[in-house]
Amino acid sequence: MPPVVTGPKIEIIDSVVGKGKEAVVGNEVRVNYTGWLHKPVARNGRGRKFDSSLEAGRTPLEFRLGAGQVIKGWEQGVAGMKVGGKRTLIIPSELAYGKRGAPGGMIPPDADLIFDVELLGVK
Repeated sequence: MPPVVTGPKIEIIDSVVGKGKEAVVGNEVRVNYTGWLHKPVARNGRGRKFDSSLEAGRTPLEFRLGAGQVIKGWEQGVAGMKVGGKRTLIIPSELAYGKRGAPGGMIPPDADLIFDVELLGVK
């Protein structure tokens, strides 16, 4: 019998399914991303953009999957992606920055987030 998932869940929308190596817990992954505050009433669900690795002078983000280096929604949303894949993650606040928000005030408390993520590499 499969485990029952309770509590907050992310929504995953694949726009491109990659054909390369699959990201699993323990892998070092490299991603490009853009993050917005989630605004369901907006046409594309995107509110104010707060971060992007695609901006001039920025580099892709690298982190070890499952090591707690990123928010829980990213851990869940990047796992299972294949290199070359692109997906949108809609992450509830409980799996993002929760009641505290992000340091520096860029993400307010209790904010749901939306990210476009492209998996560039897996080691």
